Amino acid sequence: MRHEIVLAPEAARQLRTLRVHVRSEVVEATERHLRFEPAKVSRSRIKRLRGLTRPQYRLRVGEVRVFYDIEKDRVEILAVIDKAQASAWLELEGREGEEGVDR
Repeated sequence: MRHEIVLAPEAARQLRTLRVHVRSEVVEATERHLRFEPAKVSRSRIKRLRGLTRPQYRLRVGEVRVFYDIEKDRVEILAVIDKAQASAWLELEGREGEEGVDR
């Protein structure tokens, strides 16, 4: 099934601040990995964020982390941030859920 990819306003701003070649890598990776199988967890690329209800998933693209939620046939990208800022962003923006506590 083909998913619609939607960027939250903050994620769009964050994407625009990336260097051009990094931005193109992120756009390519989101198309490749999130368009058809956004919930397909892999050891190195996509991770289900346990213990959080928002964001649900993280996509790793080099030193950039893309945090997103899946709702039916739609993927909402919530943040596109540097690896070094990922933990701080999750502390501020992440919503705890009922699943485990592993991140």
